[in-house]
Amino acid sequence: MDLVLVLVIATVAIALFFDYTNGFHDAANAIATSVSTRALTPRIALTMAGILNFVGALLGVGVAKTIKDILSGFDNITAQSQSHALTVVLSALVGAIVWNLITWYFGIPSSSSHALIGGLIGVGLAAGVTVDWDKVVDKVAIPMVLSPALGFGGAFIIMTTIMWLFRRANPHTVNRGFRLSQTVSAAALSLGHGLQDAQKTMGVIVLALIAGGYHTSANDDIPLWVILSAAGAISLGTMSGGMRIMRTMGRRIIALDPPRGFAAESTAAIVLYGMAIGAHAPVSTTHTMTSAVMGAGATKRFSAVRWGVARGIITAWVITIPAAAAVGALTYVILRIFIPGN
Repeated sequence: MDLVLVLVIATVAIALFFDYTNGFHDAANAIATSVSTRALTPRIALTMAGILNFVGALLGVGVAKTIKDILSGFDNITAQSQSHALTVVLSALVGAIVWNLITWYFGIPSSSSHALIGGLIGVGLAAGVTVDWDKVVDKVAIPMVLSPALGFGGAFIIMTTIMWLFRRANPHTVNRGFRLSQTVSAAALSLGHGLQDAQKTMGVIVLALIAGGYHTSANDDIPLWVILSAAGAISLGTMSGGMRIMRTMGRRIIALDPPRGFAAESTAAIVLYGMAIGAHAPVSTTHTMTSAVMGAGATKRFSAVRWGVARGIITAWVITIPAAAAVGALTYVILRIFIPGN
């Protein structure tokens, strides 16, 4: 078996492992509020999220194509430079995985999406590969700011509307009704998570196939086996859980009641669908959902949100891309020493 084929197989395997870590890292985003309000048990919530993650991953490939095109010039790879191109993709994945595991261990709901994008940018700069900065600005930077703002503002407006509509209703009856409604909103959010996050892995796998000469940049299709394998990996990861981050999302930011949980989940789902289908932008499920939780919680009173915890989360948001970029670049420097052809 030649070196290029070995590197392609290794890169695809590591990409699917990243997808798996994305699943258990981000599982809490979709179900934490439903579990914390007791709308769903953890086991039922995780199973539902895993299944709908798989289904969501089959609904589009626009985000995958955006990820694939962040690094350009892969269509001019020669046979002699294939191993170097694959080292680039492999290093980006390692950078993203390391940051994912660090933030998972400390229970910080950072973005797997931005970890992957940071890894690609860092390795691209270290390896001298052209980074499509226009695409980074239009499809990453602007949506990175816009999606949390929409999440916070949308959840605040929806929850304010709920409070006005049900202002004379019995609180117990309202909570019971929205506890049932959260089953639907959590399902919608899980579907949106699959639609967004599984596609990011698809894009990296296709980039590895192009680097190895098994796919061409001119072919804009995503192979079916890539779609199914990425969908399966994120689904399995989600089913394996994410209780550390679930505690942060569900309780430490603010103790949500069912109406606020519904407002946060439904808002985040709408933002994820809109960004994936309308803009093909790889936005962060974590950023969007966390902001929506804050927005829904702020309707109780702004002091009800534990802004100290929120501040730590926002700090993680800010440093995720540069931190993953640094790890990816360091990985590239190390791997190129040991992989022939670099």
